[in-house]
Amino acid sequence: MEHWLTTIPPFAVYLLAGLAVGIESLGIPVPGEIILVAAAVMSSKHELSISPHGIAISAVCGAVIGDTIGYTVGRRYGHHLFGFLERKFPHHFNKDLIDYAEHVFHRWGMLAVFFGRFIALLRIFAGPLSGSLKMHYPRFLAANLAGAICWAGGTTYLVYYLGKAAEKYLKDFSYVGLGVALLFGLLLSTVLKRRLQRKVEAYAEQRRVEQAAPAAD
Repeated sequence: MEHWLTTIPPFAVYLLAGLAVGIESLGIPVPGEIILVAAAVMSSKHELSISPHGIAISAVCGAVIGDTIGYTVGRRYGHHLFGFLERKFPHHFNKDLIDYAEHVFHRWGMLAVFFGRFIALLRIFAGPLSGSLKMHYPRFLAANLAGAICWAGGTTYLVYYLGKAAEKYLKDFSYVGLGVALLFGLLLSTVLKRRLQRKVEAYAEQRRVEQAAPAAD
C-alpha cells in the first residue's frame, strides 16, 4: 500500500481534493470532506511528495468555484433546482431539510454561508440556496471565501500536523494514529449531522403546528 501511494503524482491528489470539494459545493452530495482529510493525511507522510499547501489551495479554490457555480444556478433556477435534487438524491434532500436550510439562510445571511461551510448538509446548500434567495453576490463571495479558507485550510493543516505528530511519536504505528485521527473526525462529523437532523425535525414540527393553528381557528 505504501509503495503504491508513492507512485501517485502530487498533482493528481491536488486535483482530486479540489474537484471533490468543488462538486460538493455545487450541491451534489459527494464526500468532499472525507477526501480532503484523506489528502491531508497523505501530505503528512514524509515518503510522499505531497504538499499540504497544495492541498489547502486546491480545496479553497474548489470550494469557492463550486459555490459560485451553485450560486449562479440557484439564482437562475431557484426552487426548481431543489425539486430536482430532491428527486435525484432523496436520501440527502427532503422538504423539511430544505425548509430549515432556507430558514437559517434567511435569518443569518452571510454568517450562514460562513459557518455553513463547517456543516456537511449546510455546506451543500450554501451556494444554490444563497442564489435562490437572491443574496447580493459580493456579500456571498466574501462569506464564501472566508469560510472556504477557514474550513479547507484549517482542516488541511490540522490533519497535517496531527499526522506529523503521529509519525514522530508513534513511529511505526503512524498509520494507526492517522486512522484514529480520521475516525475521530468522522465521528465528530456524524455527531454534528445528527444534531442538525434533530434541529430540522424540531423546525418541521414547529411549522406543522403553526400551519395547523389557523385551520383549527
